[in-house]
Amino acid sequence: MPLTRLNEILQKELDELKTEGRAKGKELIIVDVKKPEGEKGPRFFLKGFGDKEFIRMNSNSYLGMQFNEEVIKVEEETARKFGIGPGAVRFISGTYITHRDLEKKLAQFHGREDAMIFSSAYMTVVGIISSLVTPETVIISDELNHNCIINAIRLSRPKERYIYKHLDYKDLENGIKSFIGKAKRAIVVTDGVFSMRGDYADLKKIQEIADRYDKDFEENIITIVDDSHGVGAFGPTGRGTEEITGGKADLLIGTMGKAYGVNGGYVVSNDVITTYLREKTITYIYSNPVTPSEAACVLKVLEILDCKEGQKRLSHLKELAKFFREGIVKLGYETVVSEHPIVPLLVRDATRTIDLVNYLIDNGILATAINYPVVPRGSESIRFQINADHTTFDINYVLNVLERYRKERWS
Repeated sequence: MPLTRLNEILQKELDELKTEGRAKGKELIIVDVKKPEGEKGPRFFLKGFGDKEFIRMNSNSYLGMQFNEEVIKVEEETARKFGIGPGAVRFISGTYITHRDLEKKLAQFHGREDAMIFSSAYMTVVGIISSLVTPETVIISDELNHNCIINAIRLSRPKERYIYKHLDYKDLENGIKSFIGKAKRAIVVTDGVFSMRGDYADLKKIQEIADRYDKDFEENIITIVDDSHGVGAFGPTGRGTEEITGGKADLLIGTMGKAYGVNGGYVVSNDVITTYLREKTITYIYSNPVTPSEAACVLKVLEILDCKEGQKRLSHLKELAKFFREGIVKLGYETVVSEHPIVPLLVRDATRTIDLVNYLIDNGILATAINYPVVPRGSESIRFQINADHTTFDINYVLNVLERYRKERWS
């Protein structure tokens, strides 16, 4: 039947989003790719733009493994052996040897006893938090945590929650203290690297605070860190925010869909916790895992990451991110101080943010507008993400376009 009345209501909401500059609009569709050539990194072709080439400055594929021939070869070989999909959830007959090999490798990579892989990092966060929350659990969460953490808290319905000011560890401590005597279990949850800003949590300080008050909770204080933007891309060996800060979470969550360039999410922890989560986590139990070939790809990426080629990519990535961050500051733009390859350009105005993104597209650059409600009003920005397959030529080109925009339209 025609949904006339509903359509009218939904269209009104869509119009409001567009008027306020919050609509994401139609998705750009990649139809072809030109692999790195000479002084240029990869170039992308979009539907409706003919033969115009684009530099993709909004990709999570930090290590630039998307076109690595060794990884592609492994994927093809594994698919021929096991087929293109797992065919079942894990506890029925959907567990392949590559899944368990990857879990063991991820545990070893992060210095833990075991790991679990999920269909996505979002489902990892939602499933884990909801599995560990009881009616006597409270949650203390950074105010700028990712949407997956926010929704996980809503869905898990803890006894109480406390949202502390971003990276304000005194406020975090106040939140923990406010729950003493009111709950058996406490969960402190934070992003490792914050996806919209590229800054990161001091995990060592967080763990110290949690340890200080752990005795005041009958079932402990549990620290959970979603380091999806950190693992594989951050730290001298790619171990993420833990490596940078010297801290260690009770449960560390990562993704295989960003730096590793493949798909899926994971958690590493001790044997008891991972065994419990396999039995209780609905997003693990009732969802197919990543394909056997995807798991094999991540295994290969981890192998590369731990050799000279991986160290070379990490070093190049860090240098390019520094070069770009310093470059936009010299042009008079504002950014967030960090060493991470997420480099936000703070515009602080929704309309101008959209205008700048469109200007970049006109000049063959793909970048992402970050507007309210993804970030607070007044924090609107363009999120640039540096990848290891970018080149100095690419970064200089983007900086030159940003310089022209500032001269022509910024006032």
